[in-house]
Amino acid sequence: MRRLNIVFMGSPDFAVPSLEKLAASIHTICAVVTGTDKKRGRGSTLSPTPVKATAQQLGIPVIECDNMRGQQLSAKLHELNPDLFAVVAFKILPESLLQIPKIGSVNLHASLLPKYRGAAPIHHAVLNGETETGCTVFKLDKGMDTGGIIKQNSMPIGKNETTGSVYSRLMESGSDLITEAIDMLADGFSDFIKQDDSKATKAPKLFDDDCVVNFNRSAEVVHNHIRGLSPFPAAYATLDGNKMKLLASAIDIITNENRPVGELFENEGNVFVMCSDRALCLTKVQYQGKKAMQAAEFMRGYQGPTVFD
Repeated sequence: MRRLNIVFMGSPDFAVPSLEKLAASIHTICAVVTGTDKKRGRGSTLSPTPVKATAQQLGIPVIECDNMRGQQLSAKLHELNPDLFAVVAFKILPESLLQIPKIGSVNLHASLLPKYRGAAPIHHAVLNGETETGCTVFKLDKGMDTGGIIKQNSMPIGKNETTGSVYSRLMESGSDLITEAIDMLADGFSDFIKQDDSKATKAPKLFDDDCVVNFNRSAEVVHNHIRGLSPFPAAYATLDGNKMKLLASAIDIITNENRPVGELFENEGNVFVMCSDRALCLTKVQYQGKKAMQAAEFMRGYQGPTVFD
């Protein structure tokens, strides 16, 4: 197998296992490109991206950059003379950069392409009640997640599973997948599978308006909404004028009670909210100004109105 000279590009924790496994492979990571240090969380001090922190621990040179079209970045990458760019959860690369590596650029995407092209593939898969998802490694071109597929894997999504749980599993399985795909390229693989654009779906970035829960929809739709946005950015509704994040629910715990839509109530130790067709069991919530807690714990201390605004 040919040993490749690779530039790795990524920033969030999703990309860390991929970097670690490629660094441990026969290939050489000659540099890591990642976002600049920023204020993260509640602290006022600057902190590195998870990928930068990992690269430093591994002794890999780091190039910090937020502007992928800058001449300085292009010059540095040309100097490295890479065989391949390996991209995981990073920015869109302009065509001028895609032309630099000898073999090309590959991307690890957290969906079974061509489904869920875009910035939030895991969220949208869970939001839509998919029972299966996976990862795809494909060759980057000028389109949005449109390049030829090298390798895919798949896994089931549990009926009560959250985006956070799926994210963690794909982060690990994806790191194996991209390592295997790069080994295939090193062995001369060139039989890329063309994506069927007619089967493509979009997974755009989510905004605050996407997080508001509508209890006039079915319990199943509300359940998918809650788990699809958990733990971040989190679905929410307003109770007694305050925002309540709905962090987890259970579609398989049911009650036969019939109440007004949007009413929050207890039954046999469980907490439910009435939807258009039946009640949905809420298991974890976070009321404004409070810590996240089990829904039953919240109800024990709550004295206000029990119908969502």
